[in-house]
Amino acid sequence: MKHCRPAAASPLDQDGTIPHGFWMIGRTAILVALLFGTPMAPVHAEPTVDIALVLAVDVSLSIDAEEFALQRAGYAAAFRNKRVVDAITAGSRQAMAITYLQWSGAREQQQIVGWHLITDRASAAHFADALAAADRVVAGGSTSLSGAIEASGRLLEHSGYLADRRIIDISGDGSNNSGRLPIFARDEAIAEGITINGLAILKNEPFLDDYYRANVIGGHGGFVMTARDFDDFAEAILAKLIREIASLPNPQPPTRRAAVVEEPAKILLTYCYNKRIS
Repeated sequence: MKHCRPAAASPLDQDGTIPHGFWMIGRTAILVALLFGTPMAPVHAEPTVDIALVLAVDVSLSIDAEEFALQRAGYAAAFRNKRVVDAITAGSRQAMAITYLQWSGAREQQQIVGWHLITDRASAAHFADALAAADRVVAGGSTSLSGAIEASGRLLEHSGYLADRRIIDISGDGSNNSGRLPIFARDEAIAEGITINGLAILKNEPFLDDYYRANVIGGHGGFVMTARDFDDFAEAILAKLIREIASLPNPQPPTRRAAVVEEPAKILLTYCYNKRIS
């Protein structure tokens, strides 16, 4: 007697349509495949550092080639200095993100050395080498401290790092003469939780540190330090970097204190300052 194998169950009803149950099974299988069978792209968290720091360096018309070289050498030497590396690695996260910006006029700013992560002496030396090799890219022009603050704020916003402290380290040898008043850019940066520290080079404007105090620096622990001229720059920038990285009290008390002014009087102070040096 010939045995016949039972016919395999067909997903089709007798009228040729697919039953509702098979639709449900198919949908479930697709969902399972999507959720578990297809690998998801990994989500990379932004690295966290103690400090994200922008070195915003004046390359306006008042800075000649020799002075530019002295600035560049001073910054490079500072990041080869053991005291700076020790300050970086003494933080709770033992890491700092840093970049280098050149600036002059209101629309003349450029990031020259991209974001570097410094965690030890080798990575600090690598950043120092990048600084030492950096050419003067931004054309010398007017002096826009407000433009420098705004450009530095944008770099911090898109750094790719989460930072416990965000700092703009701005150095220059003159007061603002291009773009809007720096107090407005400063106040906007402070509102974003950014600290602005200054290094005023007094060669051309002997009261520039007073101007920086009233118009440029601000935020938690913000301070200004001075260099008498560009020959004094390397020593001044070393002390400044150690202070802002380690969040130390001021090692260089000011020789003159700016008058304490309320917010509405700051524009008047700026005007009086400019009249005094004109």
